[in-house]
This record gives sequence, structure tokens and C-alpha cells, in this order.
Amino acid sequence: MKGHPAIPSRHFQLASLQLDDFKQICSRTVEASTYPLSCTVQHKIPIYDLAAIDGQTLTAETISQLQDEWHHILHSGPGVFVLRGMYTPTRYSHVLSATDSAFDRIIAKERASNPKKGDHFAASGSNDRIWNSFNKHGAEDPVSFLEYYSNPWLATVCSAWLGPGYRVTAQVNAVHPGGAAQEAHRDFHLGFQEADACIRFPAPTQLATQFLTLQGAVAHTDMPVESGPTRFLPFSQTYAPGYLAWRQPEFRAFFQENYVSLPLSLGDGVFFNPALFHAAGANIMDPANGDFRRVANLLQISSPFGKPMETVNSLPLIRDTWDLLRERYSKAGNCVADAELDPQRSSLAEREIRAFVQAVAEGYPFPTNLDRRPPAPSGMAPESEQDILFRGLEMGWSREELVEALEQMRRDEHA
Repeated sequence: MKGHPAIPSRHFQLASLQLDDFKQICSRTVEASTYPLSCTVQHKIPIYDLAAIDGQTLTAETISQLQDEWHHILHSGPGVFVLRGMYTPTRYSHVLSATDSAFDRIIAKERASNPKKGDHFAASGSNDRIWNSFNKHGAEDPVSFLEYYSNPWLATVCSAWLGPGYRVTAQVNAVHPGGAAQEAHRDFHLGFQEADACIRFPAPTQLATQFLTLQGAVAHTDMPVESGPTRFLPFSQTYAPGYLAWRQPEFRAFFQENYVSLPLSLGDGVFFNPALFHAAGANIMDPANGDFRRVANLLQISSPFGKPMETVNSLPLIRDTWDLLRERYSKAGNCVADAELDPQRSSLAEREIRAFVQAVAEGYPFPTNLDRRPPAPSGMAPESEQDILFRGLEMGWSREELVEALEQMRRDEHA
């Protein structure tokens, strides 16, 4: 029985994939004037010098304009941008050093206990991976974990694409000389589905999935092009049936012939739409010049309305950093209410506190048990983990009081 001819199929069809359409989309150019706060555009990728921006009078208006530009890039622009000096070595040197030491200890422990690990789009064992580096970093070194995820620029870029209540997850990737390039692909969610499963999702769902995740990476080493920084195909995220197309040989061949890649410096950040065709490059650095590992902390930030790829156990992370956070809060003047949106009304310390709470704690209170956790009389939802943390900071709770409040929330959430 055939459907009514006026009603189209709800699915994308493999037969509808047109490489010529894809080529036309990816042939677009980028004018630097479109993104006036960027310092330059290289290979269609806008680059932002955060030191120069932060060195000026940073206002709520400037932050909003930055977020508008970043959102446009991710949505309908080239799909990727670079933040120079996101973790500038002059300011974050000790944080990066301590974090790298923590990563090295974790890698050594895991290599000893499990020498073979699975990987996305790459052969197992060709690099060093730390899955869920977010949780493991916090357990290994709470001090550097707190400092690392207190970066206000991370909060600014996450909320630009995802709004409030996002969920941070992270994975470390260290690629040795000789490490092969990945295949071109799209990312989580539908990028991690097999083709026969992906095609069963309706077309609007395939379009919506890109708005549920932000992909990013922080360079933990300098990354010359020879070391294989990520390859991108600008504008490819705007090709509607791309979650079906990236698996097709002719689309992968076009990527291979037309991708762009930029060198990164230690502390730079790069962020991109998960629907952008991309692939980590090959590390072809000469081992004779030293065993140069290309190391990045890969950030995958999820919308509160989607499922993150990894499960984050936030309670021990909050518990182990609470005393340090309270100390910072006291020194900052006990006020973080406007720290995210208006830097002129808040100190850097206040913005860092708010950024950390947004990274480490759930900002979305659902799913929950509304019998046990009813919405407040003046609201539509119960408290989130973030709300409880901010309340605990304001009231000067001890670690024990804070942990008990969070554990009670979790008990009350269950059916």
C-alpha cells in the first residue's frame, strides 16, 4: 500500500545523496568581515585571539557578540573556529603541567592493566586514550582539575551553542609518530550509529542531532601540521543528509582531496559542529627528532536535552574540590550571580567559580521524581545540582553538608 503522493518520506534516502550538491556547499568561502571579532581567517577557519579580546574592556555586549559569531560559524558558517590562547601558557602553565602529569599517570596505570583499548574511527593501540578523562582527572588531581575546568572561556563557548545546563565530558588522545589518520566522519550522536540504524531515524531527527553536542579540543602540545591536527571540511555540516553521506566512498574521497588543517599551539582550543566532516590527521613527525606525541584533551559537551556519550559521576568530583571551591568563593567576595554574563560586574575569580560549577555539576534537574522533588511554588522545576552548589556556597556549607544535600537529592529522584 503506497502513501499519499503529497506526503513525502520522513527519511533521507541513500539514492538522494548528490556529491555535486555537497561539492557546491563546500565550495563556499569565508569573508573575515563576517566575523569582526576574529583576528584572521585561515583556510576558511576563523581564528580568535583571546588574549587581545580579554586585554580590551570585556563587556557583556562583547561576550554576546562573540557568542553570536561562534553560533553562526557552527550553524551556517564554516562549522569550526580556533581560540588562540584559550589556556595561554603564560597564565595556565602550572595548570597544564599538572594536568599533563595527571594524564601521564593515568595512561601509565591503564596501560599496565589494559594494554588494548578500543577507539573511534582508528585502530586500537595506535595511540594512548583516556576515556572519561573528566572523571579520572578529578580523581587523580582535584586541584588541577578545579583550575582546568574553571576556565571562563570554556563556559562561554559551551553556552553559545548549547545554552545553560550543558554536560561536559572529555577524552584524552595522545598520538605517537606513525599514528595513522582517522577516516572522515561525523560525530555523536548519529555518527556513532551503524548505517542501517542511522537511516531509520527520521530526517528532522538527523538534522537536530548536531544541536545536541559541541565538539572541541584543547592542545596539550604544540601541533605542527606534520603531527596531524584535526582535518576539517568547512561547511560540510550544512549538508542535510550528511549522516548517511559520510560513509559513502565518493564523499570520503572528496574529503581527502579538500580538507583543511591548521597548526595549533599549546593551550589553543578548537571547537566544531559534530556534523562537520572531520578526521584526526596522521602523525608523520620524524622520530629521530624526538618521540613527539600529539596530545589533546578532547571535549564533548552535551545539551541538557540529549544524552552524553559518557557517564559522569559528579558527586566525588564535587566532594573532592568543595573545600577549594569554598575558599575561592570566600576570596572572590561571596557573589557569583552575574559572573557568566557580565564581566564588568564580576571579577575573574567569580567567573571562574561559576564556570567550574557549570562544568562539574548537572544544570538540568530532569529526569526526576516530581512526587518527592516537586517544583518550587514560584517555579516550573526543582533544584538542579548546580542550584544546590550555589546555595551551599552562599550558606557556607561544609563538605559534609553539601554531600548530604546532593545525596538526598539523588535519593529523592528515584521512583
